[in-house]
Amino acid sequence: MSSAPPGKRAGRVLMIAAWVAGMFLATRFFGHWQERQENPNAVVASAHGNGYVEVTLQANRQGHFVANGQVNGQPVTFMLDTGATEVAIPEALASQLGLQKGPPVTLSTANGRVEGYRSQVRELRLGDIRWANSRAVVMPGMGDDTVLLGMSALKQLEFTQRGGTLLLRQNLTQ
Repeated sequence: MSSAPPGKRAGRVLMIAAWVAGMFLATRFFGHWQERQENPNAVVASAHGNGYVEVTLQANRQGHFVANGQVNGQPVTFMLDTGATEVAIPEALASQLGLQKGPPVTLSTANGRVEGYRSQVRELRLGDIRWANSRAVVMPGMGDDTVLLGMSALKQLEFTQRGGTLLLRQNLTQ
């Protein structure tokens, strides 16, 4: 019966452990890299001035402005959508957030006409920018948990886009 010397066995075990650790670290690194590509604004920083607050967002690789925020104090992912009239919340997420579905409404979307429900959001938050009592629609059939931050909220801000950067400014003195 042949057996490897103890030092050789320990070397193999350490080599396997190193490969496992390397694979684990590579998986974590590339997973976080992929998340940053989809949402480069996972942490939203705010700047304060005399009577205003500003948030600067970076576009993702598709050119969309995606950022973490909050609906009624619960974490969500926003996609800023100037083509959306209202804040649009997927039905499953609206249920998790405890939003009430109001009267039905027919909406025109890029995919045609769909039925949704009017709703009201107590508070939206993106960095230190806050909106109180915003109109929203609950949308059945929206594919993921991304909230479309539409013009019912964005019209209350000044915004400037340059290249892949979007500057949002909320005047606090109005």
